[in-house]
Amino acid sequence: MASPLQFAYRTQKAIGVFDAAPVYEALPGFVNPEGNLRCCVYSPCGRYFAYATNDGVIVVDASVGHVLSSLPIQAIYDLSFSPRGTFLSTWERPAKDENGDATKNLKVWRTVEDLAEGAEKQPLGKFVQKSQSGWNLQYTEDERFCARLVTNEVQFYNSGDLTTVWNKLRVEGVADFAIAPGKNQNVAVFTPERKGQPASVKVFNVPQFNTPISQKTFFKGDKVQLKWNALGTSLIVLAQTEVDKSNKSYYGETNMYLLSANGSFDARVTLDKEGPIHDVSWSPNSKEFGVVYGFMPAKTVIFNHRAIPTHSFAIGPRNTIIFSPTGRFVLVAGFGNLAGQIDVYDLEKDYRKVCTIESGNPSVCAWSPDSRYIMTATTSPRLRVDNGIKLWHVGGGIMYNEEMVELYNVMWRPAPPESLAAGDPLHPIPTPHASAVAYLGTIKTPSKPTGAYRPPGARGSSTPLHFKREDEGGAAHAPTNGTPSVGPNGFSRPRHMIPGADFAKAPSVPGAAPADGDEEALSKAALKNKKKRSKKAKEGGAPVGPEGGLAPPAREFEGGSGGEGRSPERRAGPHHHHQHSRSQSRNNNNNGLPNRNRSNTHRARSQSRPGQRHGQYQQQQQHDGQPTPYNGQGGGAPLGPIADTGAQSANAKKIRSLQKKIRAIEDLEMRLAGGEKLEDTQMKKIGTKSAVAKELEALEKEG
Repeated sequence: MASPLQFAYRTQKAIGVFDAAPVYEALPGFVNPEGNLRCCVYSPCGRYFAYATNDGVIVVDASVGHVLSSLPIQAIYDLSFSPRGTFLSTWERPAKDENGDATKNLKVWRTVEDLAEGAEKQPLGKFVQKSQSGWNLQYTEDERFCARLVTNEVQFYNSGDLTTVWNKLRVEGVADFAIAPGKNQNVAVFTPERKGQPASVKVFNVPQFNTPISQKTFFKGDKVQLKWNALGTSLIVLAQTEVDKSNKSYYGETNMYLLSANGSFDARVTLDKEGPIHDVSWSPNSKEFGVVYGFMPAKTVIFNHRAIPTHSFAIGPRNTIIFSPTGRFVLVAGFGNLAGQIDVYDLEKDYRKVCTIESGNPSVCAWSPDSRYIMTATTSPRLRVDNGIKLWHVGGGIMYNEEMVELYNVMWRPAPPESLAAGDPLHPIPTPHASAVAYLGTIKTPSKPTGAYRPPGARGSSTPLHFKREDEGGAAHAPTNGTPSVGPNGFSRPRHMIPGADFAKAPSVPGAAPADGDEEALSKAALKNKKKRSKKAKEGGAPVGPEGGLAPPAREFEGGSGGEGRSPERRAGPHHHHQHSRSQSRNNNNNGLPNRNRSNTHRARSQSRPGQRHGQYQQQQQHDGQPTPYNGQGGGAPLGPIADTGAQSANAKKIRSLQKKIRAIEDLEMRLAGGEKLEDTQMKKIGTKSAVAKELEALEKEG
């Protein structure tokens, strides 16, 4: 008889191991630990289960729950097994010893070993590992070699001897690596963009590190995900940038590439819908993979091993794709800020949809090893309410439900294919557990379909297309390239723009006067003030301007020089005495009347009539008997070269521009002398230095 399925969970105060279908009970031989429990993990082979407590690390037999060994180390924050469960790695928080040196917080142990009585277990190797991201060693499938990343190189060790480096793969600026599964002992290394050079992914065969057997270079790659297929024959490179320069996505820009391990094929995977890549996953058969991409509602497509699309699912709000372990089924789901719907498709039955599961808001979704069940769980700290585990049959029915307080982690026990029950996963449908029946009784069936709120005036009518999603028949998402649609009134949407309605009238330009007769554009206060000004103008007999206000008095050009309204300090200067005599003569001509102060507007009008101002100058010259240089402003300043002023300002602008170019070229020369590699356009700019210097010298001579 096949062994029952099993899963383990970790809550705030306990760790449990549970036998799932068909028994649905806790593992009899396992004693649930309590206290501060930070982590737990199954070995990839499924033989061992390990967890960390305040006292140490405990390794148990996953089949019966008996303790096999323990490690005398405390404050462990993460655990990991080698592919066959032979080695166990532990990670502690980085710290410093008494001398100020970093302690070796990554330790590798043999999982089970025979020790002399009273002897204490010792680690096989110790390393300094500051980051918890990608902290563990990577092993080949046969556990012969393991590797870890250090600065500018990947170091390889014999798994049984971690004190001596067996070989080194030297790659300048390497940021990530991934050892291929399967019998092909290949390793892929990633180097991000650096000093104008493109990013690259190179594949080497262990231990022949002289030349790569496959490689791909590309731009827009600050970080990548390296995804090998199960056989280790093909590699998906999901490249991502920190910032999307087109401002289409807050999370950066994503691109995807496909490489074969033997170098016979490499290409960029072409996607026909604009937007980010949400998820990508290999099928267990290593011949196809699925991608969820595009702005919501997203598109899901199955590609073959040559990056050719073979099937496209219906678009919808989805961001996750997971193949079943047997490769027969695939689930396409929408988690996170989406509704939590799970669509299950049968790949062997012409991609037929099996069911749609309403899973709520899970943070964990995983297939059982036999592809019969789907586990969903809501965990902390993402959500601290409604924590629990649900098991669903592949046909869509719920089989088991258990609510928990602050559930942190849950996982299936891996199982080899030979230990799984044979038969059709869809038939027969198993009997649900009593907890599932009770859960179905608490679900309230809505009396009518719920939807978005609609105002009373819009109820009973069909929804306009611009309010529908693309998968509901609406228009496709149109990115704005980060340019907001600013209306004429300065707001993000024009004031008169109502979705689905025509414009009432063209919006006015801010700050401009309303058109003639357009009194509706004025506010009540402005309209009231306009009427008051018109009435006052009619009573006083003053002319009314175009805005309804009082028009300025007519300008008399024969009686003033343009300097009467100025202060004595501004009138003072080299010709102050001459100005005083001219002012006296004007006062005599005006019969003792006080001089009229003129505003800037009047002064501007006087400047716009050079003929009249020149007439004034001639009359004044005749009256005083002394010639006064005319400067066009009514003052006594000498006449300047007005015609040359524009040419001088133009030359000055050119000189400043050329000086700026010279400074930029000198900066490039300094960068080049410092050993920095410049682009072709920058080198061409340096070559223009002599021509720019000659042009600058010619302009300075003219000035």
